[in-house]
Amino acid sequence: MSLDVSPALLAQAENGTVDEADFIETVRTSLPYAYRAVAGLSTELGSSTAEFADDNTTPTDQERAQLLRALASNAIRGSLERHFGVRLAFMNCHRVAAFRPGTEQGDAYREFTSLRAQLLNQTPELRSC
Repeated sequence: MSLDVSPALLAQAENGTVDEADFIETVRTSLPYAYRAVAGLSTELGSSTAEFADDNTTPTDQERAQLLRALASNAIRGSLERHFGVRLAFMNCHRVAAFRPGTEQGDAYREFTSLRAQLLNQTPELRSC
């Protein structure tokens, strides 16, 4: 299970409407490394003129698991993107980048998410991540 869902949030889901702020708070507390990574990247991107901000550090196995859970879920990833006002890209089970919304057709985003970039960023120690 990737999220520690409170009874109140579960009741919201059972009643048909989930408050996204409550959902984001659950993500923040359940996946703190992933949340902090995206928060940090959005802050870095917002304080620069760079096309994107990325984190290419190698996290611990537990941290990597949080990134995988957060970014592999359309609901979690989409909520993080809306909450922080960024477009996320992800490769190699640990490298996450934040782009400005609307730049998905730009060169930087297309290069980051390209087949070439994926192949060039392979490392033997991350083969089974």
